[in-house]
Parts: sequence; C-alpha cells; structure tokens
Amino acid sequence: MVADPANPSTQIEKGRLGIRSVVDSTIFVIAADTAINTYFTVLLSEVTHGNTTGFEALSKNLTDFMCVAVGAKNFSYGGKNMVAAHDPAQNSRISMKVDNGDFDEFVNDLVIGAKKNGLSDQLIGRVGAVVNTVRTQVVQR
Repeated sequence: MVADPANPSTQIEKGRLGIRSVVDSTIFVIAADTAINTYFTVLLSEVTHGNTTGFEALSKNLTDFMCVAVGAKNFSYGGKNMVAAHDPAQNSRISMKVDNGDFDEFVNDLVIGAKKNGLSDQLIGRVGAVVNTVRTQVVQR
C-alpha cells in the first residue's frame, strides 16, 4: 500500500496505482488525438466546462477492468459489458461505433500512455494482449 497521490489521506495498492496512472495518461493522450477523440465528445465537453465526474468514472471503470483482466482477485469490474459500453444506442457517452482502425489507434495511444509511465516493452506487450481480447466486442462497424 502507498499513499494515493489523488487523495493523499488514503492508501492504494501500488499495482492498482500503476494501472490507474497508465489509464489516466492514456485518457489524456486520447483527448489530444484528433483521430479518435471524437468518440468522447460528451466527456471532452464536460472536462472543458470543469466537470470531471465523467473522467473520474471512466478512469475508475477502466482501472477496475484492467485490474480484473490482469488477474487481480480483490477488485471487481462493475461497468457496462464491452458491447454495451461501445454502442451509442446503449451508452450515450460514446458518439459512434468503433472500427478496427480506430481500435488500433486506441492501442497506439495506450502504448504512449504506458511509456509515459515507464512500462517496459514486455509489460506493454502483455497489456496490449489483454486489450486485444476484447477487440471483437468493441469493434462494431
């Protein structure tokens, strides 16, 4: 356990903090990536207007998802399933369905976010393998 930089009065598992740091860095990379940030117009509008609740929820859900995906037993993922989360008819926070090229761009942004946090190429490869397990659920066009 280590102090949580986002809330210094609380403790967080070091591994979870590492995953959250990569997730948050990746969200910021995506926000600046004009190739795919159009999927997140609701979130970007909220943050632009000082509302970070959507960002915080996305960060928590993605962190929980990745913790569970890499085998952590003491966390659970309570967000939408991957099909629903990436279908605008079921999730008003995403603006359109994802295609393979944009999924690849997301993976590129994830690599950038991971490298900003000092992950080794080996760990980045493992994270990429986990992310690719949901490609068929996320890509819907």
